[in-house]
Amino acid sequence: MIVVAGGSVLTADGVRVTDVVIEGDAIRELGSFDGEADTVIDATGCWVGPGFVDIHVHLREPGQEWKEDIASGSRAAAAGGFTAIVAMPNTVPAVDEGHRARFVAERGRETGLCHVVPAGALTRDRAGQELARLDELLDAGVRIFTDDGDSLADAGLLRRAMEYLADRDCVISQHAEDPGLTAGGHMHEGSVSSRLGIGGLPALAEETVVARDIALVRLTGAPYHVQHVSTAGTVELVRAAKAEGLPVTAEVTPHHLVFDHREVESMDPNFKMYPPLRSPEDVAELRKALADGTIDAVATDHAPHADHEQEVPFEEAPRGVIGLETAAAAVLTHVELDQATFFDRMAAAPAGIGRISGQGAPLTVGGPANVVVIDPHQTWSPERFHSRSQNSPFFGHKLRGRVRATIYGGRLTHQEAE
Repeated sequence: MIVVAGGSVLTADGVRVTDVVIEGDAIRELGSFDGEADTVIDATGCWVGPGFVDIHVHLREPGQEWKEDIASGSRAAAAGGFTAIVAMPNTVPAVDEGHRARFVAERGRETGLCHVVPAGALTRDRAGQELARLDELLDAGVRIFTDDGDSLADAGLLRRAMEYLADRDCVISQHAEDPGLTAGGHMHEGSVSSRLGIGGLPALAEETVVARDIALVRLTGAPYHVQHVSTAGTVELVRAAKAEGLPVTAEVTPHHLVFDHREVESMDPNFKMYPPLRSPEDVAELRKALADGTIDAVATDHAPHADHEQEVPFEEAPRGVIGLETAAAAVLTHVELDQATFFDRMAAAPAGIGRISGQGAPLTVGGPANVVVIDPHQTWSPERFHSRSQNSPFFGHKLRGRVRATIYGGRLTHQEAE
């Protein structure tokens, strides 16, 4: 039995200070507890709620295990307060067939630190030429389909995918980046790229893809999700689509909420990501959009790269950064959210987008014991991560909010030292 004592708990009836009693894989009681327990977690001053859910994680297995594997990624997820993560399909080989999705799910179950949910590729080998075996992937439990890492540029092929998947309780998730507009680019196209003489990636490259895709949603009715929104223009497109009643959702990464393109002046590869860090004005709009719900969810786009891959000039460095272990703190530090809204953006909304049952809901008696305890006031700076790779932009960055404990399926999967 585990007792989480004295925290501010998000329940189905609202936020209240109470104890959470966990027995087996379920919540036995919400109320004052004075019995004996195997483990007591003092949650005084902490927020307690559903474990976080990340619908955009790169676990690199199979094929690139020197960067990360499902076990190390799961450890990082647990340390970050996550009880469910969605593994992107841009592995080697790509997850474009049912048996590959089953492999990812089974490896997640063997590790047992969080619910590992496989996403499936939209096209064979993510090459954008022919559809993946969507029926097999559906049978394997896949509910998020994406060629993440690349956009599906062929509008006709995307339309066929949308028409096939529209009524199958799943979502198409798009990495919105027009390859013609981003060729030769390494950072946001703007004043800093001009000053540094580095090829730029214009905001228009994201916005044109999102605008096209929303038109296809209007045509097909298929649920559609915009990955890692980075521009104010994309925010406006998503806001208008929602106002129209279209089934469109969106996510934002912690690093796009915190940093802007001026960081690239350091030439540190830990600030190279696609979409790139944008202008301060874009960052301000992303924060507002997350707070008002235009952007539904936080997703890390956790993208591990080994040290030797980073020890190259900025233009030659791989794109992407890790983020599972700093996500909650980055959001708490830089976006004003109350407790209920914070857990919605970090847990409930992503679980809904990903169709992940047993995750994200406020805590209830009899409900699943997927729980996180986070101190929203504790300050810290990252020094080392559980992830196999260490390519983080948050080293040396002062953060507020520390995950104290993570419980998955009634088992303590992470506990921070007092």
